[in-house]
Amino acid sequence: MRLFADQYRGRKVLLTGHTGFKGSWLALWLTEMGAEVTGMALPPETDPNHWDLLRLNMSDHRCDVRDGSAVLHVLASTQPEIVFHLAAQPLVRRSYRDPLQTWSTNVMGTANLLEACRQTPSVRAILVVTSDKCYENREWSWGYRETDRLGGHDPYSASKAATEMVVASYRNSFFHGEGAPLLASARAGNVIGGGDWSEDRLIPDLVRAITQQSPLEIRSPGATRPWQHVLESLSGYLLLGQQLLEGRRELAEGWNFGPAAEGNRTVADVLARLQAHWPQLSWQASAQPQPHEARLLYLDSAKAKARLGWKPVWSLSDAAGATADWYRAYLEQGNVISRAQLGAYIASARAAGVAWSAA
Repeated sequence: MRLFADQYRGRKVLLTGHTGFKGSWLALWLTEMGAEVTGMALPPETDPNHWDLLRLNMSDHRCDVRDGSAVLHVLASTQPEIVFHLAAQPLVRRSYRDPLQTWSTNVMGTANLLEACRQTPSVRAILVVTSDKCYENREWSWGYRETDRLGGHDPYSASKAATEMVVASYRNSFFHGEGAPLLASARAGNVIGGGDWSEDRLIPDLVRAITQQSPLEIRSPGATRPWQHVLESLSGYLLLGQQLLEGRRELAEGWNFGPAAEGNRTVADVLARLQAHWPQLSWQASAQPQPHEARLLYLDSAKAKARLGWKPVWSLSDAAGATADWYRAYLEQGNVISRAQLGAYIASARAAGVAWSAA
């Protein structure tokens, strides 16, 4: 699979958080391109989970990023050339229940990883994945740009803003000289796709409701988010990683990889699109009081489009259809169609003339 200028074939890659939803999809894509992938993560939290279902042939280290010595040992023993850091506490409502775990994992975990990279001579490029929620949300009706102020109301969002500050500090203090690793960060929207069973997320909660034959209670059906298929954000991460491996030091900074404007939709609209592909879905608005979450959030990805040549491939309807198809194939037939969907996404990118997909 020749993609991203074939930069990943035979390349030693360290991927943290590979047992999670996003990380498992990235592990699949990297291994399909012939990368030599090492994963570093905690065990999967759910059964079933996408990581176990994929059965990938790659090195699998179970390690807590809060343990600095363990993180350093993994890097020293594997000597990666590029590091994708996805390990995190990714849930807003859990951050209210356990703020210290959220802060220590997202902030100190990232610092531990960057310190280990600083002591590992093989590392040439590092991409830290944060979140669209790292921006100070002012409920603007236009997209947040990479130059906008960082911040956060809840512990999760604030920890992601702090993670961005850790990244900037390491870049400015240790990774700025000639020959130093190139360090960038990436912020994506609300990703959907098959294989996610995390707690307190829209699609997994819907799937659980279907299996229990009950309607799902939705907290904020009118809240607007930048929705995109998981492969959209991953294509941005891989494209940026390619450019860093090619030595593009001017690209070692923060980047947004959000959907096209039509992907900024309410929760209710996303549910309606999913229901069009899966009529068994049913939901109702919750009357229970909920912790604070922003109601309006957009990302502006003009920078990635102009300077990287990145752009979304699938529409929101495409993303919803692929997500519904994945879960239906698994629940009704026991099939895991992740590789087929990755192939379909790449075919769509080639049909659209997206540069990274050139054979």
